[in-house]
Amino acid sequence: MTIAIGNDHAGPEYKFEIIKLLESKGIKVLNFGTDTPDSMDYPDAIHPTATAVESGKATFGIILCGSGNGAQMTANKHQGIRAALCWNNELVRLTRQHNNANILTIPARFVSLQQAIGFVDIFLSTEFEGGRHGARVDKISCAG
Repeated sequence: MTIAIGNDHAGPEYKFEIIKLLESKGIKVLNFGTDTPDSMDYPDAIHPTATAVESGKATFGIILCGSGNGAQMTANKHQGIRAALCWNNELVRLTRQHNNANILTIPARFVSLQQAIGFVDIFLSTEFEGGRHGARVDKISCAG
């Protein structure tokens, strides 16, 4: 499995810990985010992350910014992406089960590092339920 990760200046600390977790599980990481707290434009990290997932170079993506909103909006401009902004465990679980999300968006300024690490574990261990949810997910894309 390969995970693409992207972040702006609000997320380097979280990103480094998430990368440690992923690598400890034998997961390859593609790092498109900044490694410093110096201000940068989040689309510059999020577009390459979403492209990696959309193209199949990565199985899933994890993106981080201050509120998570800008990162999620940017990722969701890509037709093959279903990025979900999550701030609690149940949202993470449901977005995988019901929406087949392929990118987890974490609002770094609104959740603790411990919560963010837990979100990653839940996201990676939760399966899409398919069935009636599959028919709904199939209607998301505007490509056509």
